[in-house]
Amino acid sequence: MKDVLAVIAALIALVGNIPYLRDTIKKRITPHPYTWLVWTIVSGITLSAQIDKGAGIGALPAAVAELFTITIFLFSLQYGFRYTVKSDKYFLAAALIGLIPWILTRQPTISVIIAVSIDLIAFAPTIRKTWKNPKTEKPTLYSANVVRHVLTLFSLQAYNIATTLHSIAMIITNSIMTGIIVLKKPSRAVSTINQSKSPKRLY
Repeated sequence: MKDVLAVIAALIALVGNIPYLRDTIKKRITPHPYTWLVWTIVSGITLSAQIDKGAGIGALPAAVAELFTITIFLFSLQYGFRYTVKSDKYFLAAALIGLIPWILTRQPTISVIIAVSIDLIAFAPTIRKTWKNPKTEKPTLYSANVVRHVLTLFSLQAYNIATTLHSIAMIITNSIMTGIIVLKKPSRAVSTINQSKSPKRLY
């Protein structure tokens, strides 16, 4: 049963990431490069720790997601800097500095705790960008992530901080992102700018 849940979670990762990657390539959305850089690193750390701590096939969804995370990060380097602000650099610096304790420790549980903390810090620029410009993201990936991580928790072969903490954190943060994208309306300033750029009708 756990094997089936892991495969389903991996398929959901595909369902969420393929449209997101497609929309990124077509410039319909603009993933934040700082966030996706850190996510690439953190997801790799978490995946390694899950495998080390006996997650078994439960690590399959994380492996699939990591492949897409790397790819989306590379495309974000082309399109994503438009919505970066100075404060985002502070979050990036804090997240990267947080990698130092991880390098110094080889204990998987501590590594995941540090990694998840970094992940949450890295999420801040994307949440800020999306709150101000909700049209720069789409909810498919984030809602799929919620479902995927719920299934991942049920598919794990072993339950401990190293194998569960990342999924729990991702369920919470991706739920927040989904809510912002679906419910938040663009700020008046952004709407005005978009309207000014749209072609005028001729009568």
